[in-house]
Amino acid sequence: MSTFKLFSKTAAVLVAAIFMMTAVSANAARFKREYKMQVTVGPKLYWGMGAAKFAELVKEKTDGQIIVKPYFGSALLKGAQLKSSQMVAKGVIDCAIDSTINISPVIPEANIFHLPFFLNSFENLDKVKNGEAGKAVFKAMEAKRLEPLAWAENGFRQLTNSKVLVKTPADMKGLRIRVVGNPLFIDTFRQLGADPVNMNWGDAVAGFQQGVVDGQENPVGVLVPIQIYQYHKYVTMWNYVVDPLIIYWNQREWKAFPKDIQDKIMSAAKEAGEWETALCRAGIDDGTAIKVLKEKFNYTMEVPEPLKFLESKGMEVHKLSPEELKEFIEATRPVYEQWIPRIGKDVYEKAKADMAN
Repeated sequence: MSTFKLFSKTAAVLVAAIFMMTAVSANAARFKREYKMQVTVGPKLYWGMGAAKFAELVKEKTDGQIIVKPYFGSALLKGAQLKSSQMVAKGVIDCAIDSTINISPVIPEANIFHLPFFLNSFENLDKVKNGEAGKAVFKAMEAKRLEPLAWAENGFRQLTNSKVLVKTPADMKGLRIRVVGNPLFIDTFRQLGADPVNMNWGDAVAGFQQGVVDGQENPVGVLVPIQIYQYHKYVTMWNYVVDPLIIYWNQREWKAFPKDIQDKIMSAAKEAGEWETALCRAGIDDGTAIKVLKEKFNYTMEVPEPLKFLESKGMEVHKLSPEELKEFIEATRPVYEQWIPRIGKDVYEKAKADMAN
């Protein structure tokens, strides 16, 4: 090979290398070193595990160009979890995996999931999330400078207490129940004759131990890891409201991403959402969740039968019969009259139509 040809070939290789380095540098310059993700709970709950899964998938699918770091326990908000959507909208926080409960002060349409005994089944929940009502919630988020990416789940919220096995509204009378700080939840429990108390979890546990708080409401996927059997003997499976999660991003930042990056992050969100939803439903649905975890994600649940597990710890579990459920629906009807105008009658009608389809 002549000296000229050798020089030309070497020069071409150098030019190509410089071009690739320049392209990588340009990509690095337009992406942050880290994208902060708000997560209300700790890493051991399914919600927190879903956040970790999303971060892992984003890194994998973008070849490390986008690094999402979950901040658990609302660390970015110093515990003020209800400010999550505002901080993401402002761009102070990049993204979040958050509950419809927490975004409802800003997105009242999200309370469609919290009308008592309205959805009440996984089938109805899926129809509403993926139907016109779900689209309405996402559209309301977009109007607030939030970019919703995918649904995940915290689960239907169940009742536990230390006093009585609740089967009828009459059993609720006088029970002091710890609830989340959503006015709709408080109105629901008052309508049922209970005494709802909004307090953080640490104070609630102290209240259980001292006997000044009788019970609480949380999904089964939360009851097992928090070892609710240490404080309560009775579980009522009533699916009174549901607690979906939404993975969302700051809208302005999202729109600045190249299309290929958007597609990869969106894919990660949908996959993480499906995995996390299956975690929450495992052992309490018709068997679909366990099958999805095993066949699609090669994942085995540590506690595949959570209700039997709670019973093994000495808890008494009762699932409402259709007749018992009807009593609770009738007892909470006044809550609908009060809250449907706040949620939006159009969203309510869309949800009813979704469930009818």
